[in-house]
Amino acid sequence: MSDGLDTHQKALQINLDAGKYGVFAEIGAGQEVARWFFRVGGASGTIAKTISAYDMTVSDAIYGASERYVSRHRLQAMLDHEYCLLHERLSAQRGKETRFFVFADTVTARSYKRRDETHGWMGIRFQTEPGVEPSDIIMHVRMWDRENVQQQEALGILGVNLIHAALYFHWHAEAVLNALLDNLSIDRIEVDMIQFRGPGFAKVDNRLLALELVERGLTNATMFMPNGELVQPAEHLYKKCILIERGSFRPVTRVSVDMIRYAQAQFAQEPNVLGKEMVVILEMTLKNLNVEGGKIDHRDFLDRVDLLGTLGHPVLISNYGEFYRLASYLFRYTRMPIALVMGVPTLRELFEEKYYTELDGGILESFGRMFKNDLKLYVYPLKAQDTGIVITAGNLRVAPHLQHLYDYLFENHLLQPMRDVNAANLGIFSRDVAREIANGTPGWENKVPEQVATMIKERRLLGYKGEPAGVG
Repeated sequence: MSDGLDTHQKALQINLDAGKYGVFAEIGAGQEVARWFFRVGGASGTIAKTISAYDMTVSDAIYGASERYVSRHRLQAMLDHEYCLLHERLSAQRGKETRFFVFADTVTARSYKRRDETHGWMGIRFQTEPGVEPSDIIMHVRMWDRENVQQQEALGILGVNLIHAALYFHWHAEAVLNALLDNLSIDRIEVDMIQFRGPGFAKVDNRLLALELVERGLTNATMFMPNGELVQPAEHLYKKCILIERGSFRPVTRVSVDMIRYAQAQFAQEPNVLGKEMVVILEMTLKNLNVEGGKIDHRDFLDRVDLLGTLGHPVLISNYGEFYRLASYLFRYTRMPIALVMGVPTLRELFEEKYYTELDGGILESFGRMFKNDLKLYVYPLKAQDTGIVITAGNLRVAPHLQHLYDYLFENHLLQPMRDVNAANLGIFSRDVAREIANGTPGWENKVPEQVATMIKERRLLGYKGEPAGVG
């Protein structure tokens, strides 16, 4: 949903709406959002105050001390402080007919001192009706323009889009997402985390919004915790060793658990990992989430996420179909060791040259990007269903002209077979288990973790039609 207005028209519409009144607090790239409302005219009808507390001492005196000035914590403090003052000072005078709001951002933009990756936090606290408790929309953004003035322009447009969408489309969370990059593109600015909270969004599931950020092209990847809380990846991954398993997880099986458990045991013993903090991530790509018809079923997605939550690890949703792109994404956040967990079928696909035709250097370029920081692959064995033969990373054969490349990775321990796996679970495949659940085939419960079986039965997930857990 979008009304087709440009940035100028959106700002002017808000300025001319006597029922909305607010504060702008911006730190880090000038008052780029407030500037739009002054520029189009009629700002006195919208703006109660603008503030830019650039000096750290001044900022701390207003909003309280903070370890990082470009952080969710600082954004939250800005929204809390400014909304409290606005409501305290004006509610008696105009609270019955006015919807109050506070817009805030804290960003680190490109400058003569900073030429690396730039990012920021942006949010709005607003009333959906006069006199009601406010709701929040907060988000993290990454800015890709190469010049400071372009980044400022993009931030200004994004801020106007957020304010306009919150004030006029708040009742439709998907419409808010649709409007964020109006007159922008992901090549200029990326929204990799968004959270809706408060009474106005009681029915909004932020996990679904995380998926839609990727589906709608606002970002390439987003992450949330087992309890469903959305997190900005840099906050959770910064300077940590990362172990990541990709899969469809439909459903989580005992193999899913084994792959993480055995890979984690090997990874933790690497000399450059030993004793360091490690985070385990479960990743699903948009391709993993496709069901029959080539579309993503949002209910099916939430069911899978709930099942994954029983394992206690954060979930990453991405559109990084190629592993070298996933590796590049993770390299943004840490220079600590990274390991990918996969099965033999995925490893075999990794050596299919048809997946790298868009790269000038083909498979060699992709592997150069993926393994540049000594990234490791831990490979779970495959037991052939027809012959019973077990294929491992140690005996897998690839195309003859790529065998030397394979041997190089293997001999340098960049590609390692998993050791001491539970042979009893090698015959478990998630697609078969999903079919058995839907068909009521006895014994499927033994192929998934106990807590997963219980949840499937209690909530009748994946087509389960039998008795609830504990019955029978």
